[in-house]
Amino acid sequence: MNNRAPGTLAVGRVKYFGRHHGEVNSSAFSPNGQTLLTASDDGCVYGWETQTGQLLWKLGGHTGAVKFCRFSPDGRLFASTSCDCTIRLWDVARAKCLQVLKGHQRSVETVSFSPDSRQLASGGWDKRVMLWEVQSGQMLRLLLGHRDSIQSSDFSPSADCLASGSWDKTIRIWKPQPASLLVQLKGHVTWVKSIAFSPNELWLVSAGYSRLIKVWDCNTGKCIETLKVRAGGCSTQVAKKAPREGWEQEGPSEPSAMLLAGNPGCGPFLCLHPRWETPSVWSC
Repeated sequence: MNNRAPGTLAVGRVKYFGRHHGEVNSSAFSPNGQTLLTASDDGCVYGWETQTGQLLWKLGGHTGAVKFCRFSPDGRLFASTSCDCTIRLWDVARAKCLQVLKGHQRSVETVSFSPDSRQLASGGWDKRVMLWEVQSGQMLRLLLGHRDSIQSSDFSPSADCLASGSWDKTIRIWKPQPASLLVQLKGHVTWVKSIAFSPNELWLVSAGYSRLIKVWDCNTGKCIETLKVRAGGCSTQVAKKAPREGWEQEGPSEPSAMLLAGNPGCGPFLCLHPRWETPSVWSC
């Protein structure tokens, strides 16, 4: 987030990462910001040095398009998912595949690490949420209930909750251990594209293909804010809305959201920051 007036964005030098041989489906920065991952339809995961744009590695192994990638919070591992129904766990330092996780019956669309990097949640076209132990690659739990493809997932900062967003237009918040459904969030009129917990775990933010962004109370399951992203031409703009009265209680401990918008019609991606200011959607 920058400190400029609302509606302005400082853009620095843009780097171009252009060695893919297929569409880029996902990207992720390492926790220290020095490495960028990209997942491509060409079946490979690419690693880039963010400062120079240098290609560090191009990793094959998946037998289908790579749909999603994400670093572990400790920065030692990253995970990739594919249409080949598998998840691969990679060692960052050696750029080597450590585990191939098998269990999904259709394309795997999302993964998220627990805050301690010891567990992994995955979801995909088979409508299943799976919990895995990272070290052993063993599947620990299977969470069922969604009626359509699962496109997004996120652990709460304490790892007490796991959220999953689906094309069935709902979000489910689960208790991972023991496995149980805590609350189901309904309100999106189109597929749910992206979700993220606030740092204090009081709220969940979700984005749909209809360009509606919703803020939910995790305790009650009620939607307390709705933001609308307006598309104009090839870029994406946002109708900004200040937090509702009563949200600011402890200043810096309140969350703020940077909502990254994809191409028009694709729905925005969400990333939460430790402070609550005016929510913004930036074209990406």
